[in-house]
Amino acid sequence: MEVLGIDIGGSGIKGAPVDTDKGTLLAQRYRLLTPTPAKPQAVAETVAKISKKFNWKGSLGIGFPGVIRRGVTLTAANIHDDWVGLNAAKFIKKVTGRKTCIINDADAAGLAEITFGAGKDRQGVILLVTIGTGLGTAIFSDGHLVPNSEFGHLEIDGVEAEWLASDAARKRENLSWKKWGHRFNHYLQTMEKLFWPDLIILGGGISKKHEQFKQYITVQAEVIPAQMMNEAGIIGAAVGACKYGN
Repeated sequence: MEVLGIDIGGSGIKGAPVDTDKGTLLAQRYRLLTPTPAKPQAVAETVAKISKKFNWKGSLGIGFPGVIRRGVTLTAANIHDDWVGLNAAKFIKKVTGRKTCIINDADAAGLAEITFGAGKDRQGVILLVTIGTGLGTAIFSDGHLVPNSEFGHLEIDGVEAEWLASDAARKRENLSWKKWGHRFNHYLQTMEKLFWPDLIILGGGISKKHEQFKQYITVQAEVIPAQMMNEAGIIGAAVGACKYGN
């Protein structure tokens, strides 16, 4: 099945046609800047431009930075508050004229990894953590997604986890890999006490630097870097359209 996967972010919106059976892009991804302010109409029109770029007639699968319940956006991270409470799937469908499925962006990245990447053919509880401006999470049990986990907002020692252990925190405080690694390990230890994952997959740009901090990770679960990298959000959004189409 072919679906146009689109990843909406705070700074950029990127998309490409995806072969959801193989987990591959069918064309080079196309990226546009996220409008400022990132209100629904402006973002939907940007999505429409990407659709037109590929002369797309089929379905859209969209990864969105917020909690999604049956097509409705309940939160909006790094994007305008006008999205909150909006049936984004119906709204984007109206603007683009294309059938639309929308899911949480970390869930999309997780779907890509367990379907085609580091978590393929793995059973048990799998936790994906995307490390960037915040900490995005996705959790699966025997391949089944538990949507909208948002464990980056978990409170640790009285502080939101992503404020302590995101890549943004590392850069903001100019932390060494050792200091940041110990902080991030504390976060993973907290997650392990709550969910006891069999496998933890680390995504986001920092996963390319896994060798810099892996020696500071002491959890019992196996911890490995993600494989899909920059294509995870697009591919996972397309896969999500197939699995959770609305």
